[in-house]
Amino acid sequence: MRRSKTSRHPFSAETIKRLSLYVRNLRQLQAKDTQVFSSSRISQFLNITPDQFRKDLSYFGEFGKRGVGYQVSTLIEAIERILGLDKAWKIALVGVGRLGSALLGFPGFSSFNMKIVAAFDSDKGKVGTVQDGLTVLPIARMKESIRENKITIAMVCTPPEVAQEVCDILIDAGVKAILNYAPVNIKAPREVFISTIDMACELESLIYFINR
Repeated sequence: MRRSKTSRHPFSAETIKRLSLYVRNLRQLQAKDTQVFSSSRISQFLNITPDQFRKDLSYFGEFGKRGVGYQVSTLIEAIERILGLDKAWKIALVGVGRLGSALLGFPGFSSFNMKIVAAFDSDKGKVGTVQDGLTVLPIARMKESIRENKITIAMVCTPPEVAQEVCDILIDAGVKAILNYAPVNIKAPREVFISTIDMACELESLIYFINR
């Protein structure tokens, strides 16, 4: 995740990503009726040490008891509150191609209190169609719809040559965080969070390592 302003927090973005992983694994433990666990047990599911797990949590308070461990339900609620998952988040999706359509149909967002509530595309063949319960709207209505629905998060699945223009419209409409799937760096104001997922770049990195 990139933000053009230097963070004032003592922890990194990687810490926040690990908190999200902790929630997922804690929910698996909860599904198995596990009520208490140790830091060593949670680290068995992830490529981290018990010390790292305890350090990540220590930034936000004290959650476990020495010699006893952590209460699963209590820690889930605490981390969800830290991440902001204790309230509902509306998401806009721009670009209803193969990737965008797959994201529209992904059921996992609801598990984290997130919901795609608006979808946009410039393709006249897609505008007006209904996908997973949402009517695809034209880009021309994007700013209006985002403001009406008070959307602050967007996912961009457009071709790279139009991604910056789309993001400019989203930011002007009030979006504060953008998950960008277009393989291009997005310029944004200091107060806007941008996270770019370049799948080709990630694969190239993997190829480099296996090739060695």
